[in-house]
Amino acid sequence: MIELLLGKINYYIYIFLMMIGFYAMMGKKNLVKKLIGMNIFQWSIILFFVSLGAKKGGKIPIVEGVADHSAHIVSHAIEYVNPLPHVLMLTAIVVGVGTTGVALALLLMIYKKYKTLEEDEILRRMILPPSMWE
Repeated sequence: MIELLLGKINYYIYIFLMMIGFYAMMGKKNLVKKLIGMNIFQWSIILFFVSLGAKKGGKIPIVEGVADHSAHIVSHAIEYVNPLPHVLMLTAIVVGVGTTGVALALLLMIYKKYKTLEEDEILRRMILPPSMWE
């Protein structure tokens, strides 16, 4: 029983990171903290998918020195690691960096306009005219 739990400890860590990120996105009022929570959540999902694509003792799917590649690959396909999850997560990393950059630019614009990054204060200032902000 202990071996089964310890063998899957990485999944428990990913779930823990997901819950931290989810709490930060939902529970915090500061927009920067929400963005950090979103990044933690995203990275936990990326790590989860990369760990799903890993195989103990697996070979990389590059075959060298074989004249008939297709026959060799098909006959020994179980030995190779599936590269698709890793490639998809590289794409997710690029999208995440772009999303974070756009979000930071938006946060700068919000701060310049409202002089705060607290969600409640921004909502209050959206309703009140600027002369009543302070």
